[in-house]
Amino acid sequence: MTGAGLDYLFGRAGLVEARVRALVVHRRQDDPNPADPYRGLYLPDEAVDRFLEPGIPSPPVQSGDRDRVEQAGDAAEQGGELVRLRQLIRAADLTELDAEFLVAALVPDLDSRFERLYGYLNDDVTRRRATIGLVLELAGVACTSASARARLAPGAPLLDQRLIILDDVTCPVLTRSLRVPDRVTSHLLGDDACDPVLADVLLPLRPYDCQLAEQLAPVIGRGVRLVYVRDQGRRSGAAAAAAALHRAGRPVLGLDLTRAATPNPPEAEELVLVAGREALLRGAGLVAGPVEVMVSASAKALRRLTSLPVPALLYGEATWDPCWSADVPLQVDAPALGTADRLRIWRSELDGAADPGAAPVHLLLGPEQIARAVRAAQLSTALGDHPAGAAPLLSGAREQNAAGLERLARRIEPAVGWPDLVLSATVAGQLRELAARARHRDRVLTDWQMRPGGGRGHGITALFAGESGTGKTMSAEVIAGELGLDLYTVDLATVVDKYVGETEKNLERIFAEAGGVNAVLLFDEADAVFGKRSEVRDAHDRYANIESAYLLQRIESFDGLAILATNLRANIDDAFTRRLDAIVDFPRPDADLRLSLWDRCLGPHVPRGDDLDLEFCARAFEFSGGAIRSVVITAAYLAAEKAVPVGMAELITAVHREYRKLGRLLLEREFGPYYRLVR
Repeated sequence: MTGAGLDYLFGRAGLVEARVRALVVHRRQDDPNPADPYRGLYLPDEAVDRFLEPGIPSPPVQSGDRDRVEQAGDAAEQGGELVRLRQLIRAADLTELDAEFLVAALVPDLDSRFERLYGYLNDDVTRRRATIGLVLELAGVACTSASARARLAPGAPLLDQRLIILDDVTCPVLTRSLRVPDRVTSHLLGDDACDPVLADVLLPLRPYDCQLAEQLAPVIGRGVRLVYVRDQGRRSGAAAAAAALHRAGRPVLGLDLTRAATPNPPEAEELVLVAGREALLRGAGLVAGPVEVMVSASAKALRRLTSLPVPALLYGEATWDPCWSADVPLQVDAPALGTADRLRIWRSELDGAADPGAAPVHLLLGPEQIARAVRAAQLSTALGDHPAGAAPLLSGAREQNAAGLERLARRIEPAVGWPDLVLSATVAGQLRELAARARHRDRVLTDWQMRPGGGRGHGITALFAGESGTGKTMSAEVIAGELGLDLYTVDLATVVDKYVGETEKNLERIFAEAGGVNAVLLFDEADAVFGKRSEVRDAHDRYANIESAYLLQRIESFDGLAILATNLRANIDDAFTRRLDAIVDFPRPDADLRLSLWDRCLGPHVPRGDDLDLEFCARAFEFSGGAIRSVVITAAYLAAEKAVPVGMAELITAVHREYRKLGRLLLEREFGPYYRLVR
């Protein structure tokens, strides 16, 4: 705050003081007993008689020094100095009478003498702030002036923009107290600290300079106040809006409506008004969203937000509803971030601290998420005092996932890789192709625009079909690990509901959460949900078909990576098959693969007996990989109990246990020379 700005503020306060002095003299002349020590504490008979007499007009307002104060303000602004009171008057579109009222209500916070002076003028020592009647009198306006009183009523800028707070609203109008909020006072005195009320709802934004920002900046400069940026899962709307305000020469005030949408609607409305006042004081524009959370929490608060006298750039996933605001917004779509765009953002955020080539550009992150991911990677490598590499950057990127999906699905952090898979070359090649699809989908679908129109999302959906234990879930985990993603397994018990329509609602919540998370979504036993539609014979068939029809539509608009795993491919509806990007069949392993599975499942740390014959086990027992793992673990427990290495006796006994578990007959020819070891 410059000295000239403070001089102007205190010059205006000096004008109020001159009027107060004149009014005090006038009151004393009109007071029958000005020396009464109990003045203001009781009402004597003489005062009652005086009140019953015809009104005596107040002294006229003297403006001898006004011209000098205004000339000093003009000179300061012409010299490039900031005069905050004048700036606020212009920004809030206040009239000269509004400014008079504001300064009159403000002076007790600038000079404590005015507390006692106002108590004297209010004829009540306990009322030390300006009242509506007092500021009207100080401004030389009749207390019966409807137009002047309207400037201190709801709907007028001073109250609606929270520049003045009206207390004692149950009192008669003229005796209601006026209070200037501390934040307004501190701003006029040169303090730029944000209002502490907003501490929990402010959203730090990282501007993303793009073509949309370039287009919006001149529009904002021409006075367009309300803009709605539909994000559509692109995560770039807020950053593009912030860049547009920067280009328009305005500071940015980000507002997280998720935290502002409190359970108490009046509190949400007050937060919005305080945010608007903060933007007004700073000359800033608001970037607020997502709007859909405010719609459900407090529609009135949203309408307040759209009517603020500052540029408000809102963003959200929903289509704009005209009932949200009386004003018509300029509606635009957020820019789609391609691979090159995200690489540019990663390079800017890393700023030479790491090789941008190590950045996980295939992950769908917005500018703010990338900034936080880089910060998380830097913190994780701080102890080692070395630059962030691919692993810390990938870990930091995964940390940006919201936790909402964990309430609906089980999260698995991948712990296996391609070397852990024992599959045929054909199946392994299909899995690598699927991973490549996920890694390059932005280049193909966004940069090359290979999926235009039709309302289709940018998601990838695959079907893994095969018997239990053939490696479907493990393959999903490997793909997630290859892409640097977490794996979320959907528990069908939390999805399927006996009540009509509830299953669809549960699935919608899962798809909606998964669309905003960089993760692989695995539907195990998918045929239970994605089953074939049937001929309608009764109401049950009709509603089952409605459920399948919903899934057909929803899977096509999904923006994430989903894998459906089933043991019964024939039960999957053909319409789902058309919408799948890849179908991978997992056959039972042949003898060579089974040998690799036996060896891999035993691992390097399990002690092996000299009589171990894994080649015989691979030829004799046609197990899937899951069954082999179960047999090996059982054998390991048997060996641990006897404190011996794992030998054929333990393996054959474990195979016997697995046969009984699977309900298979025990045939001597399958066990050959080891049948005698069966226990």
